[in-house]
Amino acid sequence: MTRKSTVEEIKNRFDNDVERFSVLQTGQSSTVDAPLTLEIISAGAAAHHPNATAILDVGCGAGNYTLKLLEKLPNVQTIDLIDLSRPMLDRAAERISAVSTASVTTHQTDMRELDLGANKFDVITAAATLHHLRTDEQWEMMFTKFYNALKPGGSFWVSDLMTHDIPAVQDILWGKYGDYLSDLKDEAYRDHVFDYVGKEDTPKPLSYQLRLLDKVGFSQAEILHKNTVFGAYVGIK
Repeated sequence: MTRKSTVEEIKNRFDNDVERFSVLQTGQSSTVDAPLTLEIISAGAAAHHPNATAILDVGCGAGNYTLKLLEKLPNVQTIDLIDLSRPMLDRAAERISAVSTASVTTHQTDMRELDLGANKFDVITAAATLHHLRTDEQWEMMFTKFYNALKPGGSFWVSDLMTHDIPAVQDILWGKYGDYLSDLKDEAYRDHVFDYVGKEDTPKPLSYQLRLLDKVGFSQAEILHKNTVFGAYVGIK
């Protein structure tokens, strides 16, 4: 079994990749349908919480999800950003402060180590970050934290890399993702992405995550988008 990257190794990779995550129009190009998912989640969150005042962006990167939310949510007063990478957090805070007067608090930490509090947030987003969780216990712990941190009626919006329960389906869709990466750049780029996914990530199936939403107490869930090995969904407290 391939040794998984440590938190420090993951942090170091993202410290050196800020520019790629700072383009609002494309987001992360290695993620299939990243711009579409960004739009779906920001529009959905704004429609569900038009008067939202407090948002949490988990694994915020350079701030794209918060920036898109701010285009549609004029009453946001507080923004909390979590990321392993200080350069990512600094870039996110800079970009957000340029377009909003909301109070921005940055947390450079592993999400597993942070006390999120209770009944604080209208909207929580987690884009391309939950796949760094390792064990079932960590997944349940974090989903419980997110549930508790939301205000009643609050919403948890996820976009991420996902696996599949049926091995044959996983093989087919992973192959399709490889074709996407090769077409995006070349086979060397495909192999590069596959290499760091194998080292860094432990994704879970969409079905697993929806069951976990129900287990920790979310009252509703909706699948928002699914394409090959990427998916998006929302849970409502």
